Amino acid sequence: MTYGYIASMKTQAGSRDEVVSILLSGVDGLREAGCHLYVVSVSDDDDVTIWVTEVWESKEHHDASLELPEAKAAIGKAMPMLTGEFTRQEVSVVGGLGL
Repeated sequence: MTYGYIASMKTQAGSRDEVVSILLSGVDGLREAGCHLYVVSVSDDDDVTIWVTEVWESKEHHDASLELPEAKAAIGKAMPMLTGEFTRQEVSVVGGLGL
């Protein structure tokens, strides 16, 4: 089984697209860090919420990725544009298309 992480975050009004850009700027190194899937999504009906869906080799790989310099820089850059409203769900991924 692999580790899945589904999260949402709310941005300050007018900041969603910039935060999306920040989240997508560091995807190049994720595969080497143990990431199988990293998807950033938005809704046409909600201009402040961002959804992130991730599938990792393990929880340890996910946690270690948050210590990478690129991840720390992206988090630091995005945080001032977030409201502090987050959801998260850890799951065991059992299969699916694209994995």
